[in-house]
Amino acid sequence: MEKQGLITPGDVGYFDTDGFLYLCDRKNDMIISGGVNIYPAEIEAELHKLPEVADCAVFGVPDEEFGESIHAVVQTQPGATADEAALKAALRESLAGYKIPRRIDFAADLPREDSGKIFKRKLREPFWVGRATRI
Repeated sequence: MEKQGLITPGDVGYFDTDGFLYLCDRKNDMIISGGVNIYPAEIEAELHKLPEVADCAVFGVPDEEFGESIHAVVQTQPGATADEAALKAALRESLAGYKIPRRIDFAADLPREDSGKIFKRKLREPFWVGRATRI
């Protein structure tokens, strides 16, 4: 995006009172649910703190009432077991209620780009197929 000579890569952040810049997430990954901006990176960071989670991806899926709802896909540590209710309960200890994923799925492996980065678009895309608009 270019705006008055400034080029931005799509990062979203804020400056604190001391002038330090904090990057929250990427604009393309931001979830808008009920008019509230939710940053998946914050939720993913909390999921990564849980001992049974090896990796995860959080993204927005269509929601008729709120526009988007939070969806997570979790890859567990080898030999570990986890269930959706337990993960949600753990997240409630550190996140506001509206940031808890409405649904958590489990995958043996997450799709990755050649660079090793999780390919969120491949996870998100099936939920948006056939929809006229995307948030």
